[in-house]
Amino acid sequence: MPYINIQVTKEGVSESQKRDLIKGATDLLVDVLDKSPATTFVVIDEVDMENWGVGGLPVEAYRAHQSRDQSQ
Repeated sequence: MPYINIQVTKEGVSESQKRDLIKGATDLLVDVLDKSPATTFVVIDEVDMENWGVGGLPVEAYRAHQSRDQSQ
């Protein structure tokens, strides 16, 4: 029974996008590992921005830093 946990920042992921993620992740396990879709579980967790970090920074600060670097 495969279990897939997808974590994304809480930034307005639509129901349609969630459906696509669930289907795509399930299809991947069917194609690569020959798993049954009927026993493949996919959970999507939406994480508040202040609880997500990248490169040692909160994600919003990281993005601002990346944006400044690209504009130089």
